[in-house]
Formats: sequence, structure tokens, C-alpha cells
Amino acid sequence: MENYQYEKKPRVLCLHGHGSSAEILKKELVLGWPETVLEELDLVFLNGPFLLQEKVDVHGIFHPPYYEWFQADKDFKIFYKFEECVQYVEANMEKYGPFDGVLGFSQGAILTASMPGMQRERVALTKVPKIKFVIIISGAKFGGIQFGCPSLAANAFSSPIECPSLRFIGEKEIQKPNEEELVKCFVNPVVIHHPEGHKVPNLDAGSMKTVILFINKVKKIKVPLQGNSNL
Repeated sequence: MENYQYEKKPRVLCLHGHGSSAEILKKELVLGWPETVLEELDLVFLNGPFLLQEKVDVHGIFHPPYYEWFQADKDFKIFYKFEECVQYVEANMEKYGPFDGVLGFSQGAILTASMPGMQRERVALTKVPKIKFVIIISGAKFGGIQFGCPSLAANAFSSPIECPSLRFIGEKEIQKPNEEELVKCFVNPVVIHHPEGHKVPNLDAGSMKTVILFINKVKKIKVPLQGNSNL
């Protein structure tokens, strides 16, 4: 008979955007999401594996250092250091997990969206428990209308992703077609449309209710008790 655990507060790995950092994403969530939502999640923020060398002005208010998860050519068709990125993320999931879900913004959201599929195909993230849910803010699909596809993620979207997902799509989002394409890759996604652009959105009363309902739903997902629990 398998042992099961029910997480009272889902532990979530948070992946920032390109040219950002763990500290910046943490500040953005604190500024935009009320405490009544944040206190429902055990959020762990991770810096990307690669220090960004180019000068970046993040909203003019956040200071370096800035990081990136992987690199790409100017057309976003060829990606570099993606395997190293995934190995780095998996190592940190082992170290600081087990994690229930993954939250990603922008470049972090693109990575997040591909993780359940790579895990399903057993090409990556095989050393950690199954990802129970993802939260995607300003994401896109590898191999979609704009982006190429790293070989490791070649089959990540070969069939519909059944992992529960919460999606945020901004009306002023410059990559809105990419976001809408990605939504179709997930089975029964929960989608929140907001009036803002490419940013972590502020939650209004309606959005806050939807987020809480999603969290309460994923809390009830049971998985075999396994993995590392160092913290």
C-alpha cells in the first residue's frame, strides 16, 4: 500500500524572467498579490544559473545582479545552455524540495510550461516528484509561432499537458498570441485575463478568488510520498 501526503501549504518553485532575479520576482509578487494569496503558498525563489552580462534596466527600480535561465539567438530559434539549465533546476528541486508546483514569469514561464511535458517524456526531472501544477505568467510555447525548440523539449508538447495550470494573460501583453497558443496545450487550464501588459499582474477581487480556488483544488491532489525533503 502506497503512502500519500497532502500538502497543507503547497511548496512552489518560482522562476523569474530574463534579466531579472529571485529577489526581483519576490518583490513583484509582494507588490501585486495580496497577503491573503501569498500566505497560502510556500514560495521558494531561485536565481537563474547564468549571470547576465549585458546592461539591463528592469523597470528602472530594481538593481543587479540579473540572471537568465538559458540563451538564444536574436530570432529565438536556436537555444543555448538549455540542458545545463534544466539540470540546474532539477538539482535545486532535489536540494530544496520536494516541490508541489512551479511558478514562472516570462522566460521562467517558458521554462515552467515545458517542465511537465519533459518530465512525462522522462527526458528530464526524473529525480524529483511529479509536478502537481504550474502557474504561468506571460509564457510561450517552445516550438510555437515565435520560438524554436531545444532538443530536450522536442516532445514536451507532443500531447496535451494534463498537469493543472493557472494562466495569466494580459490584454496589453506584447506576446499575447504566444500566450494564447500555449493555453491550448494544457487540459482544462484556468485562465485569468488582466488589463495589464508584460508583468506580474495586480490581482483584483475576482482574480484573487480564482487563484484561491485553484490553490485549494491543487492542495487536494495526492501523489505517492517520495523525493527529497531537506528543508
